[in-house]
Amino acid sequence: MTDDTLGAIAASLARMADALDSMRAPSAPPAPALTADAYHWDAAGGLVAVPRVARVPLELLQGIGDVRDILLQNTLQFARGFSANNALLWGARGMGKSSLVKAIHASVGAMAGTKRLILIEIAREDIESLPRLMRIIAREDARFIVFCDDLSFDKDETSYKSLKSILEGGLEGRPDNVLFYATSNRRHLMPREMVENERATAISPGEAVDEKVSLSDRFGLWLGFHHCDQPTFLAMVRGYCDAYGIDIDDDTLRARAIEWAATRGARSGRVAIQFVRQLAGEQGKAI
Repeated sequence: MTDDTLGAIAASLARMADALDSMRAPSAPPAPALTADAYHWDAAGGLVAVPRVARVPLELLQGIGDVRDILLQNTLQFARGFSANNALLWGARGMGKSSLVKAIHASVGAMAGTKRLILIEIAREDIESLPRLMRIIAREDARFIVFCDDLSFDKDETSYKSLKSILEGGLEGRPDNVLFYATSNRRHLMPREMVENERATAISPGEAVDEKVSLSDRFGLWLGFHHCDQPTFLAMVRGYCDAYGIDIDDDTLRARAIEWAATRGARSGRVAIQFVRQLAGEQGKAI
């Protein structure tokens, strides 16, 4: 066998060895270039950029002054590289829980002396993929708020355990550059009948209930949102009208706003902006 033949065989064996190595230990896919300020996490497709976030200015959110200031301070600490807490925003429908998160992200992101702040929305159905998302963004230099809107769990669901281990207690835990914000109508993220059923049927009722409600304990901040009174509702409506240039006198606005809230059976920020959209359409304006 000639030297040339031996050399060709050796080269072929080397290529085969390289191919086998790559099959045994595939390289991790490169992290996407995060150039946007907001993303949606799709468990199947990864991070999807959101070019335009649907939000309202922070100053237009009325009737939630106390919780607004607490969440703003918490987010500002985090964006400056200091310690901060995960936050659960719970309570009445339509009172600005998700709007507040999005408004604060924009407000803090524009402040001087803060690191780049990226908002990532995750659907409740994708909670089990949180560990994979965390591994991707933990390598980035930016700071991240992972946001889940309308978070809750029903009977027989176990995905809440993935969230518990991410927030606190898991081996990997939450990366230093990530906060988790969630909104929910339920303070403990579980329906009351589910907790009561666990208490009634368990051998150790206290332990069963603790297992279910301990998820909310992982949030350092519990911020409650409650139904607003009529003066606050009217202030919301007037604030939106002034911001969007809707010309209407106070007496007419008051009468129509009260009637609108009565037909909806509720007073909230959501009802207020829906009424203002109606007024804008009547005046030939788009908001």
